[in-house]
Amino acid sequence: MSGQEANTRPLEYQTEEGQMDIVGFWIFLAAELSLFGTLFATYAVMFGRTADAPVPGDLFTPGTTLIMTIILLTSSFTCGVAVSEMRRGAVKSFMTWLIITLVLGLSFLGFEIYEFHHYATKGATLQSSAYWSSFFILAGTHGVHVTFGLGWLTLLLIQTAQRGITSITSKKIFIVGLYWHFLDVIWIFIFTGVYLIGMVV
Repeated sequence: MSGQEANTRPLEYQTEEGQMDIVGFWIFLAAELSLFGTLFATYAVMFGRTADAPVPGDLFTPGTTLIMTIILLTSSFTCGVAVSEMRRGAVKSFMTWLIITLVLGLSFLGFEIYEFHHYATKGATLQSSAYWSSFFILAGTHGVHVTFGLGWLTLLLIQTAQRGITSITSKKIFIVGLYWHFLDVIWIFIFTGVYLIGMVV
């Protein structure tokens, strides 16, 4: 491949190392998909087994869950804009959009912590029943992934501020963008398969 052809590619793909790292991360996401698939299957098996604990329809509230969904989907958009700005080499604009993504992610996490605490005060905890155990493990695993993603975003902000946008930082930025979009997709399944169904059953 000529140098001119290579330069037509996005910055994160312009080195062989960058290309291989991105392919490797897609493989990692496939493994993550298997993990969440197992958790969803467990949740489906345990659905309805609330024992003496509250049923999900009594605790799930559409308002809070919808706000959480809007926040996380908006963060996916802002993350996409940040990657686009990174490709343009606009450091300040990129960092602005990534900070907005970080704030939205923190807001989502705050709502989730509030939600879990609310459920616990109403008698729904990890130990309450098989259903609530599977719910907290599924939603909690997603929350842990969001927390990890927030830490990752923070480190990339620091690194970009120190080094600027290079072939190395651009690769990392693109990969964290893939990770963040993946978490949004998983949340859509949680919102639909857990919350919406739980509200009506």
